[in-house]
Amino acid sequence: MPPPPPMARPGGEPGDADGPAPAAAAPSASAPAPGHEPAARAPAAGALSASRSPAPPLADYGMLADGNSAALVDRRGSVDWLCLPRFDSPALFARLLDPDAGHWSITPRGPFEAARRYLPGSLVLETTFTTATGVARLRDALAVPQGQRGHDLGLRPPHELLREVEGVSGEVLFDVDLVPRPEYGLVRPLLRLTGSGVRTFGGPNQIAARFPVPPEAGDAAVHARLRVTPGQRLGFSLVWAPPETAPPEPTAPGRVPERIADTAEAWRSWEAEHDIYRGPHRDLVRFSARVLKGLSYRPTGAVVAAPTTSLPETAGGERNWDYRYAWIRDASLTLEALHLGTCPDEASDFVSFMTSAAGMPGAAGGDARTGSSLQIMYGVGGEHDLSERELPHLRGRWDSRPARAGNGAWTQTQLDVHGELLNALHLYRERLGDLHPEIQRFAAGLADTAAERWTEPDAGMWEMRGPPRHHLSSKVLCWVALDRAVELAPRLGRHARTAAWAAERDRVRAAVLRRGWSERRGAYAQAFDSDALDAAALLMPLYGFLPATDPRMAATIEAIARDLTEDGLVLRYRVNDDRGTGGDGAADGLAGDEGTFVLCSFWLASALALAGHPGRAEVLFDRVTGFANDLGLLAEEIDPRGGGLLGNFPQAFSHVGLINAAAAIDRAHGDGRV
Repeated sequence: MPPPPPMARPGGEPGDADGPAPAAAAPSASAPAPGHEPAARAPAAGALSASRSPAPPLADYGMLADGNSAALVDRRGSVDWLCLPRFDSPALFARLLDPDAGHWSITPRGPFEAARRYLPGSLVLETTFTTATGVARLRDALAVPQGQRGHDLGLRPPHELLREVEGVSGEVLFDVDLVPRPEYGLVRPLLRLTGSGVRTFGGPNQIAARFPVPPEAGDAAVHARLRVTPGQRLGFSLVWAPPETAPPEPTAPGRVPERIADTAEAWRSWEAEHDIYRGPHRDLVRFSARVLKGLSYRPTGAVVAAPTTSLPETAGGERNWDYRYAWIRDASLTLEALHLGTCPDEASDFVSFMTSAAGMPGAAGGDARTGSSLQIMYGVGGEHDLSERELPHLRGRWDSRPARAGNGAWTQTQLDVHGELLNALHLYRERLGDLHPEIQRFAAGLADTAAERWTEPDAGMWEMRGPPRHHLSSKVLCWVALDRAVELAPRLGRHARTAAWAAERDRVRAAVLRRGWSERRGAYAQAFDSDALDAAALLMPLYGFLPATDPRMAATIEAIARDLTEDGLVLRYRVNDDRGTGGDGAADGLAGDEGTFVLCSFWLASALALAGHPGRAEVLFDRVTGFANDLGLLAEEIDPRGGGLLGNFPQAFSHVGLINAAAAIDRAHGDGRV
């Protein structure tokens, strides 16, 4: 087995060089009464304006996070996605999926140019607007409790969105539009003005907001106009609470700047405790680690695949899924990518979440030996039922229907998950210390399930909705489950079945080597007795099943690089390649195409590095990271035709792949760069 990735908990974004974090915030000044719009000169080329297309590029968005949920803010200063109090809660703002589904914009009037960065070491977003009349900054944050620091980041957040406008030079006139539309845009709430704020009434949410200037209400929305001049710092706040509690109190406008500064400091303190990687890709790795922390649900240790739902893999297509849940695969790979910088408590939180969510032995359906306890995914609170439903009132991004809540893949059989979870347990074995007897039994049950069920067909790690098949990657990960269980056996007490696991591991390996190879393609294929290629074959060297220099493995790497790429970027598989499926059409049971898969491109970079081609690996790594947006965020896929970002965003898998590829390249250079 290759050594685990020497990565960890970096932080620092492309953009740290833009300037230091702001000094402690001063009290905000009161805003002058709105006046006439100043005369504007012609905008610079490429300037934006307050008017907007219904769906700007995904690259326009930045993510805010508080350890429980996330928001997406575009470069015009519009919050177009916000779910409270959890990642998977019904959205309060969903303009991301429909222009009428709610937003909160603070946008300069007239043409402007926008430049963005995260405040160093944080997920506090700062946008600098340059207009014909002046320059102003907008800072956005999902608040954490005052004074929260380090490992506590994300506990008991106030469920509050904070926004601050600061004048830099000249004067800038802003339009403010708060359009709450709870339940994914379905509800037009009753609004009541409260002096310098507003409250909603009715429905399953209480929302309260405060403005630095008196707002006006109309058409289930709140509007304001303000002018900011140099030195002014004007605060806005919006807080959520359940209907059964007392009405929530938003932060007073004058305190918003200091609360944003405190939230930024909370993120920096967490990063300081998890900053291990010192290689040449340090800024990218540190930032990706911070994004993964932002996708973590701190109360349980769950990690969501992405904070969004229904962002399409192709415009107008049906490949629109809800990713706001904790996949065992994604969460395990996240933990693996960050293992050196993850503290024991975080590792324990994850193991506790996965074992308790699956149901410990003795609970109803909770014996992993039966294969019934381990779903492929759970809600962030451990929920099992993630039934998928359509949201027909939503137009869908780029008219891509249906929009969905829930994910039907929770009922699928995907046999690879046993290997991913056992690999994470093996990786963290020293940090976890002595395993509780129940966890010993659970881990052994995972290995027993892999041993008993590896011969079965399944839906595969790509969650194909066609007929079950004998996916090569599932067999390889069953081998991983048994291999890691053999190494963990001394820690599993009386539950260990070392000899039986080792024997079955060898049978899995023999079957993969015999039936997984396609003579026609000269490569390991997607499934047994198939000729279709699949990027998941790249997992074989990454998990140590075969060395990347093995002749057949090297041929597979080259076949994928040659035949499973578009413009040099890797597809998961060719969706209309039915070779080996009996000629029943698209291999995954879905219509339409998809983009190139970011994670798979990083897998290829890692495999090339392991195969002794670090130069090629670095070129591919640089190419893929070049598709990140100006903030460094990566989506699930890249459009091979236009280079745009596709799929849910930002994507944990993509940032995991970046971290692991950086590690593989560093090791391949062998020059002490890590």
